Amino acid sequence: MAAIKHFEDLEIWQLSRVLCNDIYDVIESTNLKINYKLSNQIDGSSGSVMDKFAEGFERNGNKEFSQFLSVAKTSCGETRSQLYRVLDRKFIDEIKFEKLKSQTEILSVKINNLMDYLSKSELKGPKYRNRP
Repeated sequence: MAAIKHFEDLEIWQLSRVLCNDIYDVIESTNLKINYKLSNQIDGSSGSVMDKFAEGFERNGNKEFSQFLSVAKTSCGETRSQLYRVLDRKFIDEIKFEKLKSQTEILSVKINNLMDYLSKSELKGPKYRNRP
């Protein structure tokens, strides 16, 4: 397997980008955009998922990357929770909700799997190289 050199090459980053864009489409195509606080929160949390992949990847080490993946997973859960509020306030229907919720659940599993993989790897970033 070839080494991944850019965070954009990560499947989970690509999936998180799709989720972020799908959330934005909901904001722009519904009255959610007039609920500033909720639309801002869900836009921010979904964007945080993809951004944390980028931030962690650019740290050049598995331990730091794993820390950022943990935050990305948390943001993914936050997005999923906010989707319930979006559904309950009738900005989206059940079908759209289930599609978006499924995307967050798939991402959470994939993030967890990557964190498990990284925890077993020997690669350390500059911050951790000289530590036991």
